[in-house]
Amino acid sequence: MSQYSTPRQSWIARHKVLTGCGAVLALVAVGACTGGGAADGAKDTKAKPAASSAKPGTGEQSQKAAEPKKDDKKAAMRGSGTFQVGSDVQPGTYRTTGNKGLGCYWERAKDASGEVDSILANDNVVGASYVTIGAGDKLFKSTGCKDWEAVDPKAAGGSPKTEAAGDGGMFKVGLDLAPGTYKSTGPAEGSAGCYWERAKDAGHTIDSIAANDNPTGPAVVTISAQDGYFKTTGCATWKKS
Repeated sequence: MSQYSTPRQSWIARHKVLTGCGAVLALVAVGACTGGGAADGAKDTKAKPAASSAKPGTGEQSQKAAEPKKDDKKAAMRGSGTFQVGSDVQPGTYRTTGNKGLGCYWERAKDASGEVDSILANDNVVGASYVTIGAGDKLFKSTGCKDWEAVDPKAAGGSPKTEAAGDGGMFKVGLDLAPGTYKSTGPAEGSAGCYWERAKDAGHTIDSIAANDNPTGPAVVTISAQDGYFKTTGCATWKKS
């Protein structure tokens, strides 16, 4: 991204299906959004484009990988930095939580050229986000996010909730959120639009998306036990019916 003087449009903006206030892999242009990823041919052809494209945050993007905070043993990566996969960070699934506004931006890249075509997936995060860094990834960039912790993508159990904040970001099905049918009154007051997504995994590519939509009024979605994650941005609270 160093070759641009202003934040560039997310690579995800070219994708056929755009995620809600997050990055939308660059195949189709996207408009603006207040909430807050994906690569080709989503199955949900009725899904509307997200309200905005992902843009890098304003923090330092070229800084070297930082060691985890000494007082946080779970932290695998600092919230801002560029990390080389295989040395600074290992392939796996990571989570960041507690992000507010659109200040958190992350990017998976296949090389260090800094060019748009090097981006594999990216997103602007509000609330929580899960990201799976692949063994073939070369760099992981994070700007303005809360620290990342490593998580087990197969983890489940506990007491998953039956209510999801409409601007909460990503919820792991079976761990953070129970499967079932959920209802929302639609776009939250003051938001530019409501976006939801059922995802198979945390790769944030088009193939990761099972279904998505930008409802303009009351919304209903059934989250399957086979779904990996549920993402929501700019919506009123979702409650299990």
